[in-house]
Amino acid sequence: MHSTATPAATPRSGSGGRLLGLLAASHPGPALTVTLVATALAASVGRGPGGTALTASAVLTGQLSVGWCNDRADLRRDIASGRSDKPLAVGTVTPRAVATAALCALALCVPLSLANGPAAGGVHLAGVASAWSYNLGVKRTWLSWLPYAAAFGLLPAVVTLGLPNHPWPPAWAMAAGALLGVGAHAANVLPDIEDDLTTGVRGLPQRLGARRARLMAAVPLLAASAVLVLGPATPLGPLEWAGLAAAAPPAAAIALPPRSGARSRLPFAATLLLAVLDVALLVLRGNALT
Repeated sequence: MHSTATPAATPRSGSGGRLLGLLAASHPGPALTVTLVATALAASVGRGPGGTALTASAVLTGQLSVGWCNDRADLRRDIASGRSDKPLAVGTVTPRAVATAALCALALCVPLSLANGPAAGGVHLAGVASAWSYNLGVKRTWLSWLPYAAAFGLLPAVVTLGLPNHPWPPAWAMAAGALLGVGAHAANVLPDIEDDLTTGVRGLPQRLGARRARLMAAVPLLAASAVLVLGPATPLGPLEWAGLAAAAPPAAAIALPPRSGARSRLPFAATLLLAVLDVALLVLRGNALT
């Protein structure tokens, strides 16, 4: 059942609480993780201190804009679901403040992205646009996985296209990114499937149900690790094999029903861990991206 209620117009805390609420509404965990991934990749391919900083700045502002857009777009649903963990839903921060923050972050993202070069900047902005499209309606359809696949799959290109000769990354790197995105999408919505169905959000994981959605998260994430290890045409060492083996426990944590119940955030935490592990695997492959 949809609710037409709105949060209190005045936040329920002082300026410090409002600032913390605004930060929490940006989805800081995923935003920082994706930014660290992009930063590590930029450094590993030789973007240098300036290029790496530009990449990090563009990705961070893009991620912040996406996070704030997400919480603002989900406001009515979060109120209807009684989401006490969402600052907007409990009135810690106002809808206007979150909307303004999203637009300001997006406005900063455009020049910072283009400062990496027209090709890299254009690809990054395409990924950000894909993420906004998810927030603004695609999440309610069976194509809900597509914006995640596109945004994550394009991330390696954001890094390599900023190099002097503007090379595209190898296909295996973009495929691994897309797989990581699909898995991250399914893991992210797992705790909220029941609330999503109640409030009319029927993305692909919601249509599959919790059991199959866990597999939708775990299998692509493990496949992404395998592609990162086996894709480059360079010899494998003990560290690469160890990294692939290390991907199995987090994938299992995602696939198996959590003991703490359906609302557990363990699957998404394991997804973030796998993302960091995948970057480490890619860095281990040296200059494989170029």
